[in-house]
Amino acid sequence: MAVEIAVTGANGRMGREVLGIAVDRQAVEVAFAVNRSPVDEPIAGVEIESADRFEDLLAARSPDAVVDFTGPASSTAYAAHCADHSVAFVTGTTGFDEADQTALADASEQTALLHATNFSRGIAALRRAVTQAVEALPGYDIEVTETHHNGKRDAPSGTANTLIDDIEGVRTDIDDRVHGRVGEAPRSSGEIGVHARRAGDIAGEHEVLLAGNNETVSLCHRAGDRSIFAIGAIDAAEWLAEQPPGRYDFFDVIDDT
Repeated sequence: MAVEIAVTGANGRMGREVLGIAVDRQAVEVAFAVNRSPVDEPIAGVEIESADRFEDLLAARSPDAVVDFTGPASSTAYAAHCADHSVAFVTGTTGFDEADQTALADASEQTALLHATNFSRGIAALRRAVTQAVEALPGYDIEVTETHHNGKRDAPSGTANTLIDDIEGVRTDIDDRVHGRVGEAPRSSGEIGVHARRAGDIAGEHEVLLAGNNETVSLCHRAGDRSIFAIGAIDAAEWLAEQPPGRYDFFDVIDDT
């Protein structure tokens, strides 16, 4: 049986990618797709509905999972509707604040919910490698640099913030995120440098630099195309559709498939 998915933000960069991958995957069918602003032409052969109809479409077409790449306000609203209808919810939306995270946690009590700031398997491997490197190199200076296309809204990216969270989980002496430098700015203890660059149509680049003891270690990931994120999100939707209510992350998918 094919897994039926619904797609939000269908006319966005990631929405279009998700639809393109989904229609080509034999094990997946698109139940419906929605977008907040009108879309006159089908995307990947799928007619795009108004986001105002999202809850009605959930009830009428009963997808197994929803894949969401929108914004914090719309994403939390979609998650609440999915919880009410027991539909699994996968979101790659970033920029959630504390209240948004609480809303996602509440939704996960009623349905399976997976949030990831990045659905690349390479980024998952990078996160694990960074954690190991930070553990092995105590006291080294650390800088995180990320680069994205010129339309990227949040800075630093959600992936960069996740990498920093991972680093701070190991290095309890780091308690100051310094975003860029200007003027006289010698490095202080407890600091992690964070740099966000925006240019062209770059899909995503992330580098973690560790320096100390007369040596440097650089761990990086470059996405050649954003389709890798769509592939991972659909992998997550297929997996999540079979899970009980709860909060999941992309490592759960990778470690079980």
